[in-house]
Amino acid sequence: MFLGMSTPDVLVIGILVVLLFGPDKLPEFLQNATALVRKVRNFSDQAKEEVRAGLGPEFQDFEFTDLHPRTFVRKQLLGDDGLGLGELRDGIGELRAALDPEPAAAPHASRVPVDLRKRSAADAPTGERPPFDADAT
Repeated sequence: MFLGMSTPDVLVIGILVVLLFGPDKLPEFLQNATALVRKVRNFSDQAKEEVRAGLGPEFQDFEFTDLHPRTFVRKQLLGDDGLGLGELRDGIGELRAALDPEPAAAPHASRVPVDLRKRSAADAPTGERPPFDADAT
């Protein structure tokens, strides 16, 4: 709900604030708290503008949220508009196909003796390896 707090948490904090400050000082406390939040926001906005001005005119459209790792990766992989997810999936599919050893080994499968194709190392007795014919090319 609010900063990751549930409704009961917010209610407990509200009750504690009323008990600590009392109903007569509560409006003054809320005014002071909102004024503090406004000052912090203004300070933050001014600092951002100073950084943008220091970076130069080519970075006037720079957003500080772009520095968040998720946003950065999304922009770099998917483009500025966030589209291109299908292209990314196609690229991953092509990469998987390129790394798949079975299609590359298919032309050479006819060279492997039939008894080796059927028998694996797991089928062999302990300590014995499947037969291998060094002369077969």
